[in-house]
Amino acid sequence: MKVLVIEDDADAAAFVKRVLVEAGHAVDVRGDGEAGLHQARDGDYDALVVDRMLPGMDGLRLLRSYRDGGGRAPALFLSALGEVDHRVEGLQAGGDDYLIKPYAPTELVARVEALGRRGQGEAPATRLSVGGLEMDLLSRTVLRDGVKIDLQPREFRLLEFLMRHAGQVVTRTMLLEKVWDYHFDPQTNVIDVHISRLRGKIDKDFNRPLLHTVRGAGYRLEA
Repeated sequence: MKVLVIEDDADAAAFVKRVLVEAGHAVDVRGDGEAGLHQARDGDYDALVVDRMLPGMDGLRLLRSYRDGGGRAPALFLSALGEVDHRVEGLQAGGDDYLIKPYAPTELVARVEALGRRGQGEAPATRLSVGGLEMDLLSRTVLRDGVKIDLQPREFRLLEFLMRHAGQVVTRTMLLEKVWDYHFDPQTNVIDVHISRLRGKIDKDFNRPLLHTVRGAGYRLEA
């Protein structure tokens, strides 16, 4: 996805950009409302991430102007203003979602990607495919090159998450939060053990590896 982040706090903008880039998305950043509005109108974006409190033109005015001008990219407001009235104002101004600061990086990625799917009108996928690896989410079966692979429930969840983010670097933090439901690092080798087991099942008896370790960053599943 191509995402425009409009945020005046340089550190906050850098953080949002890093999180989204790590998830495999292309990100542009603008630091004030007017520059953000011009960029949103000129660029072909799949989603906008907009801070409410911006210099020159606040996020509400920015998004109203963008919508009035025919802009259709779905937009996520980021704000420390979390009262119900604030959220309603954001949605009424043309926002599609509203995320309150502080937030978990994985939730930011999930919400932005959900906006992208909404904008494309995609139906939920029930089959995932990467190279010769196929996963049927309804029957809970996995095949590689036609050969059935038996996975434990946690291995299935791990592979599903990797396949949904195929071609992207998936960090350990993302895996802990989304596969193990941990919102802290337990300081164990649980991820390494499961990655090793999964790699042994989906790669060991086949000609080319699909599951790659990205040193110092995480893992990536790709053909």
